[in-house]
Amino acid sequence: MNTGLVILIAVIALGIGAVGGFFLARRYMKKYFEENPPVDEDMLRMMMMQMGQKPSEKKIRQMMQNMKSQTKKSGK
Repeated sequence: MNTGLVILIAVIALGIGAVGGFFLARRYMKKYFEENPPVDEDMLRMMMMQMGQKPSEKKIRQMMQNMKSQTKKSGK
């Protein structure tokens, strides 16, 4: 009886910890993306113009593709 109670409490604590951790991580990621939005095509255009380059549509799409492929590689 005592061992069963310990196992039950451990399972309940694990479940509460998993649910709590999920919501805390979700809130943290939302806050992070609000403060540091991912780069989009307009941001690339602006950065290139600030560096003195004239951004062409082909070059912007190429840079976005490179960034996406690097993100996929780093995620593996």
